[in-house]
Amino acid sequence: QVQLVESGGGLVQAGGSLKLSCVASEIIGGIATMGWYRQAPGKQREMVARMTTGGDINYADFVKGRFTISRNNSKNTVYLQMNSLKPEATAVYSCHLVWYRGTYWGQGTQVTVSS
Repeated sequence: QVQLVESGGGLVQAGGSLKLSCVASEIIGGIATMGWYRQAPGKQREMVARMTTGGDINYADFVKGRFTISRNNSKNTVYLQMNSLKPEATAVYSCHLVWYRGTYWGQGTQVTVSS
């Protein structure tokens, strides 16, 4: 069972930045997609950004130009750099892995953006 552990969430003022990290408990080799989803109170979970081991990246329209997803394979870690944060970005951000061994979710990290 792969464990995904997120960190980096917190409280930030509008316009500020945060960098989220997600560490996998083992090396993710082969074809896989890792990414970030978020769920705000009373709303459905939505994709924020994701990238494949081949380097293909997708961003939700609402974060393009402000958020950047990246990966450090040697550290089994995927990052989400979030800049110019808006209050509507307040949500629990969860790491997601799709791999040949299954689909995995992290516990999530809270991001709160104050106006």
